[in-house]
Amino acid sequence: MSTQVFDIHSELIERCRHNDRKAQYELYEKYKQAMYHVALRICHDADEAEDVLQEAFVNAFTNIHQFAGKSPFGAWLKRIVVNKALSAIGKNKVFTEDIETMQVEVADDEPLEDLSYQVDEIKKAVKLLPDGFRYVLTLYLFEGYEHKEVAEILGISESTSKSQYNRAKKKLKEIILTNRKNERRA
Repeated sequence: MSTQVFDIHSELIERCRHNDRKAQYELYEKYKQAMYHVALRICHDADEAEDVLQEAFVNAFTNIHQFAGKSPFGAWLKRIVVNKALSAIGKNKVFTEDIETMQVEVADDEPLEDLSYQVDEIKKAVKLLPDGFRYVLTLYLFEGYEHKEVAEILGISESTSKSQYNRAKKKLKEIILTNRKNERRA
């Protein structure tokens, strides 16, 4: 039994299936901003994110007949954007760092549970994470994918996704604490 999900843009999607350029433009306008930010969080480069966005929409409109309606259109499109972004940055580079030997040190003199992080310092710290950690953290925490989906997207096991996520959180805290200490000294 196939489950259909009602999509608020179903009329536009149907028109896109018939190559209606105006409908494609309308759908693009509705999703471009959100999908650009998805690409930017993965690529960390505005020009590359823009390229990813364009390629993803071309791919989506070319293959819109494959959209089965089992999930919202935005989720389907987001998956295309994520895959294009990962391809653009070189999917093979994701897990080249030996995570088992990576040192994660957190200062003992500052309790982690009392930290209140500012958005800007989190953004800066995320950019400093090793690629593998950053991709898992971005897909799981910011994009809302489950570990099973993250594993599928990145070609890793679900347990690797979970451990990478936990290590990414620890490393993120370490980076933030280090940055705060350096700012106090300055």
